[in-house]
Amino acid sequence: MKQEINQIISLSTLLLLTLSVNGAELGTRQSTIRPRAVPPGTQEITASNVVNYATYGYSAWDWGVGADEGQKFNLMPEGYSSATNVARLLSFFSISDIHLTDKESPAQVPYLGWTATFTNAGPGNLNPSAYSPVILDTTFRLDSAIRTINAVNQLTPFHFGIELGDVCNAGQYNELHWFLDVMDGKWIIPSSGNHAGAETIDYQKPFQAAGLDSSIPWYAVAGNHDLMWMGIGYPSSKVQAALVGSNILNRSSQNSPLIVGADGSGMYVGTVDGSTPYGDVIKFGATNLYDKTPVVATDQNRHFTNPDITWSKNFVSEFTNSTSLPAGHGFNLSQTGSLAACYWFLPKADIPIKVIVLDTACKLDIPGKYASFYGAGWVDSARYTWLTNELNEGQVNDQLMIIACHVPIKPMASLSDTNRVEMFYVSDNPTPGLSEPPTNFPGCKTEDELIASLHDYPNLIMVIAGHRHVNVVTPFPSPNPANPEKGFWEIETPSMRDFPQQFRTYEILRNTDNSISILTTDVDPVRVPGTPSWKSLGYAIGARRLYGLAPLDDTSSQTYNAELVVALTPKMQSVIASSGSTLGHQVSIDCNVTNLTVNFLGTLKTTDNLSQTWTDVTNISPYIVSEPTMETTHYYRAVE
Repeated sequence: MKQEINQIISLSTLLLLTLSVNGAELGTRQSTIRPRAVPPGTQEITASNVVNYATYGYSAWDWGVGADEGQKFNLMPEGYSSATNVARLLSFFSISDIHLTDKESPAQVPYLGWTATFTNAGPGNLNPSAYSPVILDTTFRLDSAIRTINAVNQLTPFHFGIELGDVCNAGQYNELHWFLDVMDGKWIIPSSGNHAGAETIDYQKPFQAAGLDSSIPWYAVAGNHDLMWMGIGYPSSKVQAALVGSNILNRSSQNSPLIVGADGSGMYVGTVDGSTPYGDVIKFGATNLYDKTPVVATDQNRHFTNPDITWSKNFVSEFTNSTSLPAGHGFNLSQTGSLAACYWFLPKADIPIKVIVLDTACKLDIPGKYASFYGAGWVDSARYTWLTNELNEGQVNDQLMIIACHVPIKPMASLSDTNRVEMFYVSDNPTPGLSEPPTNFPGCKTEDELIASLHDYPNLIMVIAGHRHVNVVTPFPSPNPANPEKGFWEIETPSMRDFPQQFRTYEILRNTDNSISILTTDVDPVRVPGTPSWKSLGYAIGARRLYGLAPLDDTSSQTYNAELVVALTPKMQSVIASSGSTLGHQVSIDCNVTNLTVNFLGTLKTTDNLSQTWTDVTNISPYIVSEPTMETTHYYRAVE
């Protein structure tokens, strides 16, 4: 039988690799993770009561039906009803808002969420941002995602990957290097200070990261948590000293989102005890309850990475220390000021697609401002000029264009609410829940101004972003129906921190009429049961409910998969008319003496004679063949 199995593999021109995963986990179109409803009358607990998440069902989930919204024609001319794919132009993935967290830091303010009552998310939903049990295993969760990306790459090879910002939680040096080291496949020590519990507690144990497949170049985007302390402000000298010191940060006893609260006093912010199985927060509370200041072991690697708010130079330069490719991961150190984290690249030499990476982080330090001031999107005159210059270049050079940024531009409120949300501080309505009178800063562009400019470039097909931790896709139709090619899509990638903890894949496809389809699919990372990454999924589901961010009976996956169709100018239709590779996916086979396990994406087809018709087998991966026949050679392939 083993000889016959080998014959099946070799004659089928299939890729042979070990891939011991549930194929459904390699894409959420067939199956995805859905929270299990919490029955009415269930015991109410707080988000800090982690040991009882599973006891009362707050963290329970099941594999459920997948999500597929089908083809979307919001940008197409009236009456357009169908697009037929003919070639693949580009394939890539995005991952966002990982929030690698130094949980033992003396200045991460976990007490805000740890002390919250049932369903109390706090002002601006800052309680779950300050504390969720997902902070225990951030490096493990990222490693699981990277291992899954490598598996998907074996089925549909990626031309590149991009992280869309907020790899850090508090802008610390060690948080950034955890990210780089996981991507580079290094030995990870997932704790800081005295590394309590490193030999006995699962989420504290060092591990070997897989590293991103070396065939995939990856690029980076700067986020507000990468460049700001806790994502909401430029750290004062007091906060910067606290990060590398031993004293737990003493801040204002008022739970104010003001960054200046950190320079007050009256409340110790707490830290995680890594020697406890559920990561208990300790050393917090009113200062008058303590005889002396609570302390932790110091760690100089906790220092704030980017001490100059006006220029992202220090943050950008750390990417040159990564051993994976490309060098610097897109960032260009020759750029200065607000342009340091802005760049562009061409993913594939023979495909006319340009990716423009835009830094949307605040570059002003004005004391007394709310979190929305620092955490919202900003585009000043220098960045606006740079952006429009690059868009002009792409238009002139007949290139389709993608803008990648951290903060989305005026997206829909949610998957079910089409109202637009203001995300840029200088707009009329800053981030809901933390609003203050609008202030226009010289040279900064509002979202409406940006959108109007983007409509001027018909070769722009989409904007990709993170920041909101949600799966939302927003259409921006052309303001002139006679020129539908001036429309574009905005696609948000969810957070690897909070539920649904997914990353996104994209396939840019050419259609028979030379329109473009963007096939975007969420992916649930593969997790080994019982591991920190596995536990993190339940923690994310539980925390979301216990902070009141989702109804207890909500079983929605928060997943959004669709084929987004884009009209092109006659010129670009001509340019791409013969571009792209054959559609379909690679197929992988695991084999032993009794079974064949076929992993695939799309629809699996088979034939026993290449001159005959291919027959549909299934669209549910993996497909298991028990006791393969000795007499017949079978060929397998996967198609869209």
